[in-house]
Amino acid sequence: MTSFLSSKPLHLRKSQENAGPVPKGQAHAVPLPNSKRPGRTAVYRNWRFQDALVDTLDPEVRTVHEIFEQTAKRLPHQPYLGHRPWNSSKQAWGPYQYLDYETVQQRRAAFGAGLVELHARQGITGPFGVGLWCPNRPEWQITDLGCMSQSLYSVSLYETLGPETTEFIINHASLPCVVTSLTHFIITVESLEPAENETQETSKKALLSSLASEAGLQILSMSEVEAVGSKSGRPCNPPQPNDILTINYTSGTTGMPKGVVLEHRNGVAAASASLCGTSITETDIFASYLPAAHIYERMMEQLATWAGSRIAYFHGNVLELVDDLKIMKPTIFPCVPRLWNRFGGVIKSNTVEQPGIKGALSRQVVSTKLANIRRKDNPTSKHMLYDRIWSKKVASALGLQNTRMLASGSAPLDPGLQQFLQIIVPGRLLQGYGLTESFAASITQLDGDLSVNNVGAPVCAIEICLLSVPDMEYTVDDKPYPRGELLLRGPAVFREYYKNPEETAKSFTEDGWFKTGDIAQIDELGRTAIIDRRKNVLKLAQGEYVSPEKIEGVYLSQCNYLASAFVHGDSLQSSLVGIFGVSPDFFAPFASKIIGTPISPTDIAAVKSACQNEKVKAAVLRDFERAAKKKLSGFEKVKVLSLMVDPFTVDNECLTPTLKLKRPFAAKKFRTELDELYKIGLEKESRPKAKL
Repeated sequence: MTSFLSSKPLHLRKSQENAGPVPKGQAHAVPLPNSKRPGRTAVYRNWRFQDALVDTLDPEVRTVHEIFEQTAKRLPHQPYLGHRPWNSSKQAWGPYQYLDYETVQQRRAAFGAGLVELHARQGITGPFGVGLWCPNRPEWQITDLGCMSQSLYSVSLYETLGPETTEFIINHASLPCVVTSLTHFIITVESLEPAENETQETSKKALLSSLASEAGLQILSMSEVEAVGSKSGRPCNPPQPNDILTINYTSGTTGMPKGVVLEHRNGVAAASASLCGTSITETDIFASYLPAAHIYERMMEQLATWAGSRIAYFHGNVLELVDDLKIMKPTIFPCVPRLWNRFGGVIKSNTVEQPGIKGALSRQVVSTKLANIRRKDNPTSKHMLYDRIWSKKVASALGLQNTRMLASGSAPLDPGLQQFLQIIVPGRLLQGYGLTESFAASITQLDGDLSVNNVGAPVCAIEICLLSVPDMEYTVDDKPYPRGELLLRGPAVFREYYKNPEETAKSFTEDGWFKTGDIAQIDELGRTAIIDRRKNVLKLAQGEYVSPEKIEGVYLSQCNYLASAFVHGDSLQSSLVGIFGVSPDFFAPFASKIIGTPISPTDIAAVKSACQNEKVKAAVLRDFERAAKKKLSGFEKVKVLSLMVDPFTVDNECLTPTLKLKRPFAAKKFRTELDELYKIGLEKESRPKAKL
């Protein structure tokens, strides 16, 4: 009789074989014998994959196109892409509706054929890029899969890109077509047919076509392209492993972004690496919240596709994300620290910070469960009683009561917050590390390890080592752990920066290691911790080096009323100053207690006024002092600060489209404010101190 496991496809069998918690005392990553070189550590690999790196879990699957094809053939009627349609009569979002794999298979084949047919009519042939500018929704995935089916590649355009950067990417990648953007073709994912009470002359298509014709453009709806493809009779033109899957432009913190060329083989290796040890199956529901254009989200959707899972897209308003989560009830939820911080703040304000019995019980539960999770003998996040009467209710309030795996990436997650959330959610909250250049998959914490302050071990498609950085006083001979720049190598690592051989050459060592620019250390169990960033280090007047990102992380994780942070230090100054953005919904009650006057979170004028109040600033600095205790040295503490509402945005060019701070732009924009903060700091230092 065939066993349940043997009836599974090969890639899921291999995934299952490598599942399960890491044995106690087992090194998570192991150094390869005789691999150490002068100025470098030994090469480390995942403990389960010491002999060789994995490029695919199934020899018959070598492209992301084949990932989808295999699943669609195996599970044609399995629900796949879900969204919540807008009900105009009720003025509300409806329940989730899903397209199955077979429907998506047919639509993406028609759309891909339509793309090729339309361009062929204009004399455009051969592999070309298609710009993809669209919020999270099924049409994003259908477009991407359609491109793959004809050996085309997609180029992501973020919703928050400014016109200058968007124009640069379109021109740099030579895009002849953009889905919902501006170039030779404009293809909309929305219908252009006349709505109720509209005529053909007043329809969206008529109005847009009139405008487009003046610019020599053609506007088509997605359904029109699919119809062209269906009539063309063009078969699929599958890609090869070394064909381009996507050119993903990194949202650079200085200057224009670089186009990271990622091939199909990179995508398959990344999906294989993520499947190993996760045991994801067709029963899982994957919550799609991160921008679909972000490589982290893209890799996770490819992982879900290969497993045969459902992908449920949130409806677009991040303030209503919890409403979507409560309806979809996800089992897999990848997220970013920015949102985890918000979740943590909401949970604390409604539990441990509450008065009376509710607050006392919550504090008792948290204290007990944190003590369990920090035990060295047998740590556990579970508690027979408290999970039922407290944790499950808290998780349900966020729609996370069914989660088996939660992930955090793109930025460091505060250790205390990770432990706090871990005692609430039923599944393991794993922190990982990845880059666009490694297709997001690089390093991740292993199941069964509840430690914090690290990002775990390299995945099965990546090997790592450290390179000494003497100018920053990080060396591989440091004690107790080696420290240095993190280097990556393996089948998930990208090929090149598009049309940029100089940057490509600078980013690799002579023997093929990608230089991440991140400073890391590796502990006795082979776990990696990211401790610094090579490019973002400040040197103060007294010669001390400081990492502003580290300091910002400490303050943001401990002060839930802060939404953003910019810690700055000038080389001619001996101390740090900072500009901090407040979160009105948490800052208003905080400031109200200090001032003694109620402030509504919606009264932005009052919130801004409170930001200027010296008593409030002093209270924030006191919170900073508590947050910095045992975590920051004296020279790392911010001495003077400014509080603002939304100081850093994509529109004012202080944030990248993926919401990373562009320090040079921020320093330039707020130069006057920074100089004023230093002036205030000098005045404070020069004031005579009272004698005892």
